Amino acid sequence: MSLATDNPDQVALIGRRAMQAITGEAMNDILATVGSHSPQLAGNLVTHAFASVIADPALGHTTRELATITMLGAMGGCEGQLRTHLGFALDCGLAPEEIVACAEHVSVYAGYPRALTMLRIAREVLADHGEELCVAGPFHLRDHTTRLFDSGGDKPPMVLLHALGLDWRMWSRVIPLLVPHYRVIAYDLRGFGGASFAPQARDLAHYAEDVADLLDRLGQTRAHVTGLSLGGSIALELGLQRPDLVASLSVVAATAWSFPAFEERARAAETEGMEAQVIPSLTRWFRSNDLATNDWAVRYARNCVLRASVDDWSAAWRSLARVSLDGRLRDIEAPTRIIAGECDQSTPPSLMERLLVAPQCDFTVIPAAPHMVSLTHAEELGKAILTGNCDRTGSAPEF
Repeated sequence: MSLATDNPDQVALIGRRAMQAITGEAMNDILATVGSHSPQLAGNLVTHAFASVIADPALGHTTRELATITMLGAMGGCEGQLRTHLGFALDCGLAPEEIVACAEHVSVYAGYPRALTMLRIAREVLADHGEELCVAGPFHLRDHTTRLFDSGGDKPPMVLLHALGLDWRMWSRVIPLLVPHYRVIAYDLRGFGGASFAPQARDLAHYAEDVADLLDRLGQTRAHVTGLSLGGSIALELGLQRPDLVASLSVVAATAWSFPAFEERARAAETEGMEAQVIPSLTRWFRSNDLATNDWAVRYARNCVLRASVDDWSAAWRSLARVSLDGRLRDIEAPTRIIAGECDQSTPPSLMERLLVAPQCDFTVIPAAPHMVSLTHAEELGKAILTGNCDRTGSAPEF
């Protein structure tokens, strides 16, 4: 960036402002440490590195830190700076998932030794910052491979079913809240994430059969089941199909009824492609301030939509277009908690209240939450799930 001023004081102000945005309270210590040995380098950090380069809005702070940690990891021999910038990256809003993805990217272009060193340092920095990283691996179901997160242990199992278009990681901020009370199991539904290009789902019953297959392969005869959006509709279907498998249901931001928009969304992807689905999807899923902030939740959701297969996306919407659970809801035997987001445009509380016909059913509305409540209000959702299940597990949650 060519500065529009030759005024040294103005240049310094621009540089210090940009430096503070990245380094925060550490800025003065950094400049004092460098300046104690080289005032010239300290000055250049402000007037060149930050004022002339990093202050340029052509790249945002998060993007610059993403580039910085990737370059430092690939270069090698810069472990001290890498450690420092990993901390800055977290402070700028990079998520643990994005940092680990950078290390994986480094392995392709700079080799495994440097990628493994970067990953080791990243693990240490994440631990120092109290950041938890949930990790999934390949898992084989009857006719396809998926990705599975399984916290393990002998606690009561809880299966988490994700929304249409996303994958198991939409639960990654909720999982740490549930793990003290449950063996948490989350996986990619057929057609999404690690289960992309699996044989396409025929209907909700097909998805429910996958859950039954998963539990069987994990040696679980009964589980608490929590689902959001498409996942919530699958949870309802499973509760009707296989009541023997379901200890309780938590149905979040979901529908039991079909709407013409479902078929329209399938056709829109087929005629316009996935890029055209980003704006309508994200504006249904998030609030305007979420989109303006553009934190990990929004970046992750956008990437999921862009990378989805048109055929898988359309098959999932058509499964919802054929949903018809209304007359069967009274047959659900499991205790059921219905959870809605106050600001949800897709499945508002008024729609979710219509699900309150099961014999053992209660209702929670999470204030200010949009449709993708697991991504924007993870703590509140975790509390709602645990409050609905604590008397069924025999231990009250603690926050």
